[in-house]
Amino acid sequence: MKKLLLGGSVLAALLVAVSLSQSRIAAVPKAEEGGLQIQSDAKNPYTHLKLNADPEQFQFAIVSDRTGGHREKVFSRAVQQVNLLQPEFVMSVGDLIEGYTFKEEAIKEQWDQFDGFVQKFEMPFFYVPGNHDITNKVQMQKWGERYGRRYYHFTYKNVLFLGLNSETPPDNVSAIDKEQIAWLKKTLAANADVRWTFAFVHKPIWTAQDLTKNGWGEVEKLLAGRKYTVFCGHVHRYQKFVRNGNNYYQLATTGGSSRVRGTAYGEFDQIAWITMKKSAPIVTNILLDGVLPDDLKLPDTDEPGTKRKILPTHPAGGRVTVGGQPLAGGTVALHKFDTEPEKFVNVCDGRTDDDGRFQLTTYARFDGAPVGEYAITVTKAGQSVVPAVFGTPTTTTLRVPIREGENVMKLDLPAR
Repeated sequence: MKKLLLGGSVLAALLVAVSLSQSRIAAVPKAEEGGLQIQSDAKNPYTHLKLNADPEQFQFAIVSDRTGGHREKVFSRAVQQVNLLQPEFVMSVGDLIEGYTFKEEAIKEQWDQFDGFVQKFEMPFFYVPGNHDITNKVQMQKWGERYGRRYYHFTYKNVLFLGLNSETPPDNVSAIDKEQIAWLKKTLAANADVRWTFAFVHKPIWTAQDLTKNGWGEVEKLLAGRKYTVFCGHVHRYQKFVRNGNNYYQLATTGGSSRVRGTAYGEFDQIAWITMKKSAPIVTNILLDGVLPDDLKLPDTDEPGTKRKILPTHPAGGRVTVGGQPLAGGTVALHKFDTEPEKFVNVCDGRTDDDGRFQLTTYARFDGAPVGEYAITVTKAGQSVVPAVFGTPTTTTLRVPIREGENVMKLDLPAR
């Protein structure tokens, strides 16, 4: 009898175990083929099972200015780095070739080289013209022969993308002309119900004094009432603007001329990475230095850099006080008078730290300044501490000679 009872107990335990096992298997959430499948218990080694994979979500990348004295192997390697990230497509904000020539052979050679780079993208690449790309009527003609339209649009997952053109030489440089405004009006009317709008233009022409004259005022009127984001380049320095409740991004460089002093100066080589969520985009700035393959080695390329005439520089820096107090977050710039155009030319600059100290940069990070006589300007954005007289090279009373060896400046300015 005892053996019979013991056997019954064992059998009951086995049945309970099988029942529990089956309940756990049954608790595995059903998923579409290829979807997430995992055992789910009362306690689990994960936070939740809601994947970040909304069908309306997508990612794209933006490359910025490559020219104005481009540096060797940066843009061509950036193509490989974007391929590592695998966005769905890549946008641009212009200045793709050096340009500034009427010579058809030189124009063809530069575009052939650039096209050779972007054809290595594993996803679509969308061109946007900059002032280097369509400097004159000859370059405009060559653009048309290769790429057709200078402005265009497309939609993807109910999001509108506008590739705008801020250059129509020789009459409308740094402007959106009337013909483009008329096209934009029709395009926006035909896409009134999109969930977001992105605009890509080379120059930050919204910073001009007369937005009626350059057409941007009309662009903003047409965009009013919709959710949108604007991207541009041209200045080679990252900056974020907020206008009419919308974000405008001025990107840094992707190989273009830059002193590359880092994020404090907005000077770095980058890819802008945009994740379009269901409700709004997330903008992330990815520095190229941080995008590496699994062997930590980027493939070599044969992209040459622009040869520049570089003068010897000498260490130069100092400290600025205003009314006896250190000037934090100000900009000190040295300007040399050029007799041929008869105007001052900015040669180098530096930003002041919390103690008012600064180091000057001419070509590369904190390399100093060339020998010469300079006018000094001191400014600080969005404030009234520094007297206005020191804000321009034609009015400032500050002068400094740069000599061989170390140059230390002590700039004690009166309070405003």
